[in-house]
Parts: sequence; structure tokens; C-alpha cells
Amino acid sequence: MGRNVVDEGQVRRLVLFGTRGVVTRCRDFTAEALGDWGWTPADDDEARERVEDVLLLVSEVVTNACLHAEGPEELVLRQRAGQLRVEVADASPELPRRRQPRAPSLPGGHGLMVLDRLAAAWGSEPRERGKVVWLEISRPGRRG
Repeated sequence: MGRNVVDEGQVRRLVLFGTRGVVTRCRDFTAEALGDWGWTPADDDEARERVEDVLLLVSEVVTNACLHAEGPEELVLRQRAGQLRVEVADASPELPRRRQPRAPSLPGGHGLMVLDRLAAAWGSEPRERGKVVWLEISRPGRRG
């Protein structure tokens, strides 16, 4: 029998301009991709929570691009063997850096803490014009 197409990997790209409505657009784009790739409907509470984690992580990296780089230029989703890689490209060459710890009740400055807590891995890479911030997260019950 042939290999499952999902295990061979799939990529979705969304080109973006500006900041108005971009977080919602990226969350919707990601939710649709997760549905097409079988992450939803989720089988159990752990799987539902993981999907919510993915959507929160997308919101965080896209919001950071809006706040610090005049908005994202592209969202790329790469799915392979139960592993998801999210990449957000923007025009700012400044790489993300952790701030001094703040009180959780204060607004702002918590995005990288969310990435640390929920993503299996994350980082950033310079590119010809700007940077890419990426994160990886696995589907529950799957090993990449």
C-alpha cells in the first residue's frame, strides 16, 4: 500500500500585508490547514488542547510581528509525520530577545514565555530582508 501523503509532508503559504485583521486571518488559515491535515476534529482533550496551543502560538508570533516589525509578510505551515513547523517572516532584522521577567498581571512581554512553554522548539533566523521566527509542535500521540 502507498505511503500516506501527510507523512511525506505538506506546506501551506499565506502572503500577508499590513496588520489589520492579520492575526485572525492567520489563525483561520492555520485552523483550516489543521483540519485538512487531520489534526481536527480532535479525538480527545489532549488533542483539542494541542490544537488550541497551535492557534495561540500562531497568534503570538503574528502579534509580535505586528508590534515589532510593521506586520508579517508571510505565514508558512509545514506539516510532516505529526510535526508542525510554523514560520512567520517579517521585514525587521531584529531577532526576538527575552525581556526581564515581569509580573504575569502586567500586559505585554509574555509572548516568548508562551513559546517556551508550549512549543517543542522555537527560534529565529535572519533572511535576506528581515527574519523568520519559527516554532515546532507535535501532534499528540505522534512521534516525528
